Amino acid sequence: MKELQLNFPVVEDDGRHRNMPLFLGLFLLILAFFILLVSMSTIKKEKTTAVMGSLSHTFSRIDAPFMDPSNLSSMEDKQSSGQEFQEQITGIFSSSLQVATVEILKPGKLMQVELPLQTMFAESSIVVRPVVIPTLDRIIASLSNRPIGIKYDLEFIIASPVDSAGELPLQQGIEIARLGSFAREMASRGAPPDSIAVGLAPGRSNKAVILFHTRSADEGALELIGGSQSSEVGR
Repeated sequence: MKELQLNFPVVEDDGRHRNMPLFLGLFLLILAFFILLVSMSTIKKEKTTAVMGSLSHTFSRIDAPFMDPSNLSSMEDKQSSGQEFQEQITGIFSSSLQVATVEILKPGKLMQVELPLQTMFAESSIVVRPVVIPTLDRIIASLSNRPIGIKYDLEFIIASPVDSAGELPLQQGIEIARLGSFAREMASRGAPPDSIAVGLAPGRSNKAVILFHTRSADEGALELIGGSQSSEVGR
C-alpha cells in the first residue's frame, strides 16, 4: 500500500511575533500605573468648579450661528441660576462662618450677608485674616461658575465715620485700606474682576456687609447700590 504523505508548508519564524507578549505586558503595566495614580488622587471640588467656571466665562462670548443668546438669559433661567447661587453662598457661610447672618432680600436676585468686621480683619489691621481665606476661595469658585448670559456680583461694604459736613472721608484711612486689601486678595485668588466692588457706608458699625447679586451679563459693569441697602451697614 502506498503511504499517504501530507506536505504542510513550513512557516519560517522571522521573529516578528516574539515581541508581542512583551509589548502586551508593557501596556498592561502602564495601564496599572495610571489606575494607581487615579486611585491615589483626591479631587478638590472648589478648584474644579473654579476651573470650569473660568472656562465658561472665557468662552461665554462665542455664540454659534444657530444659537440665540437671548434664550439663554431668559428670566426663568436667571431666576433658577440665582436661587442655586444663593443656596451655594448660604451653605458656604453656614458651614465655615457661623457668626454671619444671611438674609435673602430678593429671591434669586439679591442676598445680604452680615458678619463682624473682626472676622475679616484683626484689630487695627488691614490684612485679611488667613482663617477666612478658604471661605473666600469657595466664594470665588461660586462667583466664577456662572452660566452663559448670567453674572454673579459681590459688593463688600464697611462703615466709616463721616466728617463735620456729613461726607465720607476722601483721604486714605483704615477703612479704605481694608477695602483695597480685600479687593486685592479676591483678585489675586482668581475672582472675576468684573464681579467685585467695594465701598464705604456712613456709620460706626463694627460689622461688614456683603451683597451678592444675580444679573444678566448685558447689564454692564457692577455699580454700588445708592439706596438704603448699602447705605446702612449693621442696622
